[in-house]
Parts: sequence; structure tokens; C-alpha cells
Amino acid sequence: MIGKAIKVMRNENNMKQTDLIKMLNIGQSTLSDYENEKISIDFETLEKIAKLCNYTIYFKNNKTGEEFETKDLVRKDI
Repeated sequence: MIGKAIKVMRNENNMKQTDLIKMLNIGQSTLSDYENEKISIDFETLEKIAKLCNYTIYFKNNKTGEEFETKDLVRKDI
């Protein structure tokens, strides 16, 4: 599912894999493996991809409706 989200974000921004791998400084096979869900992606890299593609990752508490993103976290929260 994450791989599909990466591909959607990239395609929505008319980016080729080669564009994104240059910005991330990773190998093409790594990005391809992320998109095809052959390997897991770490959250930091996923967040970088989202930012490069003009997306924001939000967390929502379904019980309270509270939303936050990682930039809202401070060290004492963790």
C-alpha cells in the first residue's frame, strides 16, 4: 500500500523515478523496490518523498479527531 502511495505522489507531480532518485540520492532499484513493495521504506525517507512531491503526512486520532504532523512533535512528546 505504501508503495502505491509513493507511485501516486510521484506521478501526480509528473516525476520520473530518475528525478526522485537524484533528489533522494538513492539507487533506482531501491525506489523501484519501495514502489513494488519488495522492501520496506523507513519513515524518514517516506516523509522526504512526500515533501518533495508536495504532500504532507498527517496522523489522525479517529476517536478524538485530533490531527498532527511530525513537525508538530516536540522532543518531550516522544
